[in-house]
Formats: sequence, structure tokens, C-alpha cells
Amino acid sequence: MSERIDIRKRLGLELQRSIHKRLIEEHPLYQLFWECTLRCNLHCQHCGSDCKTSASTPDMPLDDFLRVLDSISRQYDPHKVFVIITGGEPLMRQDLELCGRKIYDKGFPWGMVTNGFALTGERLRGLVEAGLHTVSISLDGMEEAHNWMRGSQESFQRVSEAIDLMVKEKSILFDVVTCVTEKNIDQLDNLRDFLVHKGVRRWRLLTVFPVGRGATNRHLQLSHAQFRQLMEFIKKSNIAQTHTPSGQATGKDIQIEYGCEGFLGNYEFDVRNDAFFCKAGITVGSVLADGSIAACASIRSDYNQGNIYCDDFLEVWENRYSVYRERKWMKQGECGECKVWRYCHGGALHLRDDKGNMLACNYLRINKN
Repeated sequence: MSERIDIRKRLGLELQRSIHKRLIEEHPLYQLFWECTLRCNLHCQHCGSDCKTSASTPDMPLDDFLRVLDSISRQYDPHKVFVIITGGEPLMRQDLELCGRKIYDKGFPWGMVTNGFALTGERLRGLVEAGLHTVSISLDGMEEAHNWMRGSQESFQRVSEAIDLMVKEKSILFDVVTCVTEKNIDQLDNLRDFLVHKGVRRWRLLTVFPVGRGATNRHLQLSHAQFRQLMEFIKKSNIAQTHTPSGQATGKDIQIEYGCEGFLGNYEFDVRNDAFFCKAGITVGSVLADGSIAACASIRSDYNQGNIYCDDFLEVWENRYSVYRERKWMKQGECGECKVWRYCHGGALHLRDDKGNMLACNYLRINKN
């Protein structure tokens, strides 16, 4: 079964397709993820990295990552390459403020992805002084659902307080990220209202892809009907306008988007600002904790292109990455006969296993009973 995509959507998709083709050819590096640690202070149900308090892979020394930035600076304007510090949990590094300052001193804007558990007012001030630009913070439902997901009875209260800190800090942009599961799919209205009340203006919704711990827990996966329920929630929330008591429309309280997890057919442009485009290895690169040169930090299959301890990052970025930039190899199985390949090109690479097999297809989830 496949849906008939609205003609207006097709026009928009064709326009986006031409833009994407140019980006693939030019592959400008816009974002660089740094997996600075594999240590974490929580034990999340869905962790794709299977992070622990004491990781078998040690934290990457700051100087090793700074050499990567020096390599990039030979060709790119540092001000146009955004560094995103991730993990594990970046706040496990006591030198995170120093890391941020050194990155910023080299001209690179930077942000971080965090679970918020260890974010205090003092640490946030230190990070802002070190040049922090953006934060993505995780909240996975109301209290019971979130604490179950994160494996801690303290987590909801901690992240709630961290969100309050960021709302008050006007110098940074931040969004709240929620993994939607069987446990919280019916809480989305309440969670939206909770975030709006706090003053949150950007909310990104994701689904859990089946890797790491997320591969074996059935409570993490949505049924096809629940996935469509999620799409309808985002679409209707973005259409709805809030009103003052007098009835005057005041605009949207919160911008809600679905993550970059595959082509969504007629939901494109309704649940995201732009059409689907997997930027991994095209405008997005990453350096993993062991030095591996990769793409999107969400990719857990082995599509690594080298290692900073034996390869020059810039040389690898310019001359390898064909697995990311020429994706005809993904046109197999269900993708081989798919009528939307023109716009999807096999979907997000983090939804492929080491052999290239598709782990999940959101377009099919929309169109199956």
C-alpha cells in the first residue's frame, strides 16, 4: 500500500530535491558532533550506546579533538561549522567548560546534548561564559514515564529544574527532546501544556530506533496506529492557535517538530519545517570517543570512514564518505520497489544495520494497518 502524495507537497519535495542534490555534490561541513565521553549518570531504557558510569572507552583528551578542529580550519571558516558536544553525558566531564572555551577560542560556535541531570545554575553560567550557544535537553514524558525511561526516580525533577534554568538564560537557544514510546504516547497533550507553562518554545519529538538497549524492549516501540497518532498530534498542534480570554489569536505557543527519522509522505512540511533529508556524511560529521570518523552521532552501525589517530579528518571528509553520498546501495529489499525513493533515498542511515538492512521505515508505518 502507498499513499498518493498531494500535488502541492510534490512541488515542495521537487524543490527540496534539487537543493539536496547540490548539497550532496558540494558536501559542505556544517555540523560536527564530538562524542566527548561514553560515561553517563543515568541508565536509560533506550540507550543506543549502552553507556555506563564507567565506560570501557576513556574520555577523548581535549587536545586530540582540537587537532581535528585545526584540520577543519585549513579549508572551512570555523564560524560556519557548529560543534555539538554529545556523549554519553557531556556533563560527566569536569573539564567541559574548558573544552567549550578552547573550542570557542578557535572560532567554532558550540552546543551540547544533555539529559540535564547534573545541570546546575553554576555549571550553566560557566558553560555560557565558555561560549555555549545551544542546548538540547531530554524529557521523556510526565514524571512516572520519564523516570522509568531514565532509570532514576530523581530524573524528572532534575530535568524540570534544568529547563527552568535555560528558560531564564536568554543568551542560548534550546529545545526539549522527547522520545515517544508506548509509555508516553497518550501524555503528549499534557506534556505540551507542561512545557508551554514553563516557557519552552521548541520541542522535538523522536521515536526510539531498535539498536542498543532499545532493540529488545517492546514498550519502547510504537504500533503503526500509534505512529500515525504521533504525526496527527504534531500536525494538529502546529495548526492550532492559542487565544486570549477575549478570543484574540496570539499565535503558536510552542514550535513542535518530528526528528529527521525518515520520509513521511503527506506529513512532510506539516510535522517538520523542511522535507526529509538525511544529512549524515553530507553536511554532518562526527568524531566518536574512540577517535572514529563518522557522520551523524545517532548512527550505531559501522559506517566509520577512518580514525583521527591515523587519518587527517579533513582529508577523510573530502575524499571518503561515499557510503553516505552515493546511496544507490540502499535500493534493495522493500526500498528496491518503493515509489517514493526519489524523495527518500533509503531513509535515515541510523535506521540501517551493519549490512545495510533497513531496521525501520516510517513511510511504511504510516501506510500499513
